Amino acid sequence: MKLYFVRHGKTQWNLEGRFQGANGDSPLLETSIAELKELGKYLKEITFDQIYSSDLQRAKTTAQILNDANDHPTTIHYTKVLREWDLGNLEGQKISLVSAIYPKQMNAFRHNLAQFDNSMFNAESVYSVTQRISQFVKNLRNEKAQNILLVGHGAVLTASIQYLLGYNQAQLRRKGGLNNASVTILETKDFEHFDLITWNDTSYQEKMIAQIML
Repeated sequence: MKLYFVRHGKTQWNLEGRFQGANGDSPLLETSIAELKELGKYLKEITFDQIYSSDLQRAKTTAQILNDANDHPTTIHYTKVLREWDLGNLEGQKISLVSAIYPKQMNAFRHNLAQFDNSMFNAESVYSVTQRISQFVKNLRNEKAQNILLVGHGAVLTASIQYLLGYNQAQLRRKGGLNNASVTILETKDFEHFDLITWNDTSYQEKMIAQIML
C-alpha cells in the first residue's frame, strides 16, 4: 500500500509566522488555494481508495480541493486524530517572539525533539504525537486499499513520518519540516516496516512558476 501524506496549504498564520497547533486555525491564502489546485492536477490520476483528513478547516479545505481535482473522487473522512500538535500556550504566538524568549526550546523543536520540554508550554508530548498518528496509520492495515491520502499538518506529520521510518526522537526532524502543500509518500507491505518513496515533494510548483514567467 502507498500512503500519500499532504500538508495543508499555507494559511494567514503561516504567513504571519504564528504557531497554529491543534486548536488555532486560520484560513488558507488565495495563493495557496491556487497551489493546491495544481497539486490536485499533479495527483489527479491516482485512485485514492480512501481519503482521511484532519478536521481542522485548513486541512479540510485542502482535502476538498484535492478530491475535487481527482479523476476518481471519493468520500473524505475527517478525524481529530490527524490534528496538528497540541502546542498549548504557544498557539497563536509569534514564532520569532517565542524563539527570542526560549531559544533553546525552539531550537529543540526545530532540530532535536528529544530535547523539547513540552511541559514548559502545556503542549502535547513528542511520544503522544507520534503514537497518535502512527497508531492511526497502522490501523489502516485493515483497509483493502492500494492508495490512501492523508491530509494533515506540518509538525505532526514531519515527526510521525520519521517515526514510522524507524528514527528516534532526536532524529525526527533530520530532514527538516514539511512544506505547505507538499506530498510525501510511504510504502508498506506489513504496516510494521515503511519505505520512503518521496519526501516533501513540491515539484509541481515549478510548472506554476514557469507558466507565470511566460
